[in-house]
Amino acid sequence: MHPMATDQIKVLLFARLSEQAGWREQNLPISKHSTPEAIWQQLKLGPPGVMPAQVRIAINQQFAALDTPLHPGDELAFMPAISGG
Repeated sequence: MHPMATDQIKVLLFARLSEQAGWREQNLPISKHSTPEAIWQQLKLGPPGVMPAQVRIAINQQFAALDTPLHPGDELAFMPAISGG
């Protein structure tokens, strides 16, 4: 595992989100009150103020809510929902 600054998280994007952003993985600084929703807005991957319902969030490989507090060293992933039939 690579050392990471204590005030950062690893952000992962999957599928079309990665294609849209042009990257798959980045380390980003966080503040004391960072949440997945705040990081999503910071990344500007969609319209301002809107996080698509079809985007799933995971923190440390566990599904999480938009308002879950983030902690230094966390891994935050944004994934489009997988449709199936």
